Amino acid sequence: MTETEVEKLKLMIVDDELDNLDLLYRTFRRDFQVFKANHALSALDILEKEGEMAVIISDQRMPEMNGTEFLSRTVERFPDTIRILLTGFTDVEDLVDAINSGQVFKYITKPWNPERLKLLVEQATETYRLVKQRTQELRRALRRESLFNEVTTAIRESLDYGNMLQKIVATIGQTFDATCCLLIPVEGDRLTNDKFSYQDANSSILNFAFDHSLFEKVVETRHYQLNQETFDGNPCNYLVVPLTYQQQLLAVLALYQVGRDELWPDEDIKLITGVADQAALALFQAKLYQRLQEKQEQIHAELEVARQIQHNLLRQSLPDIKEAKLQACCYPAREVGGDFFEVFVHPKGDLWLAVGDVSGKGVPAALFMASAISVLRRELSQETPAEPHIIVQNLNHALCNDLISNNCFITLVLACYTPSTKELVYANAGHIYPLLWSRQTDSNQQPNYLKVRGIPLGILPTWKAQSGRLHLSTGDTLLLASDGITEASVSSELLKCEQTDANLSPSSHPMLNQEGLWQLLQTEPQPLSLNHLLARIQANNQVQEDDQTILSLEVL
Repeated sequence: MTETEVEKLKLMIVDDELDNLDLLYRTFRRDFQVFKANHALSALDILEKEGEMAVIISDQRMPEMNGTEFLSRTVERFPDTIRILLTGFTDVEDLVDAINSGQVFKYITKPWNPERLKLLVEQATETYRLVKQRTQELRRALRRESLFNEVTTAIRESLDYGNMLQKIVATIGQTFDATCCLLIPVEGDRLTNDKFSYQDANSSILNFAFDHSLFEKVVETRHYQLNQETFDGNPCNYLVVPLTYQQQLLAVLALYQVGRDELWPDEDIKLITGVADQAALALFQAKLYQRLQEKQEQIHAELEVARQIQHNLLRQSLPDIKEAKLQACCYPAREVGGDFFEVFVHPKGDLWLAVGDVSGKGVPAALFMASAISVLRRELSQETPAEPHIIVQNLNHALCNDLISNNCFITLVLACYTPSTKELVYANAGHIYPLLWSRQTDSNQQPNYLKVRGIPLGILPTWKAQSGRLHLSTGDTLLLASDGITEASVSSELLKCEQTDANLSPSSHPMLNQEGLWQLLQTEPQPLSLNHLLARIQANNQVQEDDQTILSLEVL
């Protein structure tokens, strides 16, 4: 059989009149592979053996089975075949039913005009070719879509970079029936030393030798490479494709098929390169995710170091003061924060207390917090420290330019307590009021808010305010807190809001405020424990919104 004959379309003629059968055969044998049958059952046997015909020409009136019945039996198995019916009589209902059901393309009456029949068959042939072309295109599109979905779903099951590389090579290898596959990641347009491989479980080939020159060629050209060699006496087809996303080469993938004589067909190459593009997109996302994870881990590690440094900046142990009790707690909302406290005992005997709050949270606030503590300790370490309001002025002078340029400010309360005279001198730079009360009085006492106050640090180049002065007595307690305490949301039951505000429901979470803090202090067991107080405040807060710092001085 010649190549021309192989390329001919198949045509079947079915007619119980042998003269007609022979005439039709001679009419079309030059242009088609013609199969002939003198009755329908014989035609069905030929179809069973030879497969799909491009065109079937069948007589209507035949023994055992008429033409429309015969053609109807071919529709389900060979839907693309074009069917022509020859009829020598006018059976309108049969013809209409056959045409409407799609069994018959057209019909022609006997005796037929040869030229008209040839023209009709040409139309049928063109229709068949068009149908086959569209059907193949649709099948390719469906196969491509199915493969894309299958591969993409399999690949994206994990965002781990290493797992995804292995998933890519295994999924593509299985999908395209490769004997084995090899995938090598690319960094900076160079092949890495990492290799991910797949081998067909049914293959007996071991220690397959990969041709790395093809990998280098793909890296150089960014284009797939095809090759065929012999391995252990068997033909071996190589297909090496780049995995590229946005002109960035991410990896090179090689597929090997052993025992197949033909090279990879164009359709498979298009599918594989298309799937490789999809895999490259998923790989790019996984790589980006991995880098993000590594960056987050690095940032977390650095923040942990910063947290430890900041923790060490705060006093790790509080001094023992005769006839006084000190407590302090500081809890950043993040790894690091802007709240701070200071407890400093001067060699001359004075006790200095401070609580400060840098605007904002996180690293920027922590940096200013460290600067503020450093400058404050320098001021307090003088042989004769200035009064609190002068020290606050000096702090503002040292930090103001940096604070203003970064849109930050610091609120601060600084107090000096002299145990011998029990005098307290304090300065307030925009901080919430210090709270003073005595356990010597009855339970109906009102808190004493120390209201001498100036503006926060970093607002104006010069800070101006006076110090407040008072004397403490035995049993007095001074409480300094940051706004992270007073602005915390707490349960209404904790504050008994149903007694203080009828508009608040029992399930609401109002802001604590200084009045609520005072209410909690009245219900705290004695002796006062700041850890217990904070535990009650934080009990109904799953997320801490702001840094929380609190410091107390109790005169014994």
